[in-house]
Amino acid sequence: QVQLVESGGGLVQAGGSLRLSCAASGRTFSSVVMGWFRQAPGKEREFVAAINWSAVSTYYAEFVKGRFTISRDNAKKTVYLQMNSLKPEDTAVYYCAADRDRWGTAHPVADKYVYWGQGTQVTVSS
Repeated sequence: QVQLVESGGGLVQAGGSLRLSCAASGRTFSSVVMGWFRQAPGKEREFVAAINWSAVSTYYAEFVKGRFTISRDNAKKTVYLQMNSLKPEDTAVYYCAADRDRWGTAHPVADKYVYWGQGTQVTVSS
């Protein structure tokens, strides 16, 4: 069992930055793929970024490439999402998620992530 708790969301002006954190519990954290997803009001959940267990492999949605960076600290059981050059369209609830399988490569497939946090709200004003 893995429990995930996101933090770091808030209100920021367009062009600003935020860093989201996701603290995990569970012994397998250091061996599983971690991902970030988001859901805006009235829209479906969408993939944002993922990172494999060793941080060698990352995967980003096209709309965040060059602006967002995913990273992890296995010793702290925490995954981060550094978000720069934020736009109003980045406004959403951001969720972190953990894959069930160990030693995999980063991927955007939501159905393979079986553990989810409660989400943290990010609001970008224009």
